[in-house]
Amino acid sequence: MEYRRLGKSGLQVSALSFGSWVTFGNQVDDTIARECMVAAYDAGVNFFDNAEGYAGGKSETVMGAILKKLGWRRSTFLVSSKVFWGGDKPNEVGLSRKHVIEACHAALKRLQVDYLDLYFCHRPDPDTPIEETVRAMHTLVEQGKVLYWGTSEWSAGQIREAHAVAREWRLTPPTMEQPQYNLLCRDRVEREYASLYTDFGLGTTIWSPLASGLLTGKYNNGIPSDSRVNTPGMGWLKEMFQQAQSDGRLDKVRALVPIAADLGVSLPALGVAWCLKNPRVSTVILGASRVSQLKENLRALEVVPKLTDEIMARIDAAVA
Repeated sequence: MEYRRLGKSGLQVSALSFGSWVTFGNQVDDTIARECMVAAYDAGVNFFDNAEGYAGGKSETVMGAILKKLGWRRSTFLVSSKVFWGGDKPNEVGLSRKHVIEACHAALKRLQVDYLDLYFCHRPDPDTPIEETVRAMHTLVEQGKVLYWGTSEWSAGQIREAHAVAREWRLTPPTMEQPQYNLLCRDRVEREYASLYTDFGLGTTIWSPLASGLLTGKYNNGIPSDSRVNTPGMGWLKEMFQQAQSDGRLDKVRALVPIAADLGVSLPALGVAWCLKNPRVSTVILGASRVSQLKENLRALEVVPKLTDEIMARIDAAVA
């Protein structure tokens, strides 16, 4: 396993990490969840990503029970939560001081840990001043309940404002951002955030490196009968697939197939390796519904050296 600094911080995070979105507490049973975490940890993964909004908190409960049972030394792993969608009442949503702090306490209880290594603002909140959110995060850092805080899917301008507030009032600024990044979604990480890496040393913990499954190639000839697209509650995923058919994204995926074949690697490994090739990426969050799938994606580290300038140019041409 390769380890990278989280932005300019001193924290070492595995280049590949493991997340529980749409799987824990929903798509997979607890036994498979445990097997995936163990396989990831044994492969050198040290960051496990979660959020209060995943399966209505059940995802964190499942992960917490597994961490408790496995008994790993706390210094050997990083665990995160995200705050925004905590319930259906007015103060259970958003980034107010009340919800940020209460959601942190609830996540600590569900995950059965004393502190969160990483705590993300899951989305920007137009109804809460950024200063209020920065102050709430600073409080949690000062109390030792959060070590590093960051954002997810915030604009570059919003991240800059958070840094300006922190600088003016001597508060703790955000360390990292969790954006979507893959071969079909590149603009924010590569262009919009470009100046943030040099100005603030922004770290990135990217999600959806395989574009919610599109870059696995399994949808190239339609939706397989055993696909999670057919799982109850995944209507949004089916809509995304149908849109990908009409907007040409699936054609781009098909154009990548011969490149992966020439390299002798799987299409998912190629997609993840391409993300790792970007030095601005601190870690790539993998998701999996079975151990074999996870192990295949972990092999992406072996693919990175094969991505020569010529291959990268072929990839760019395929998805242009």
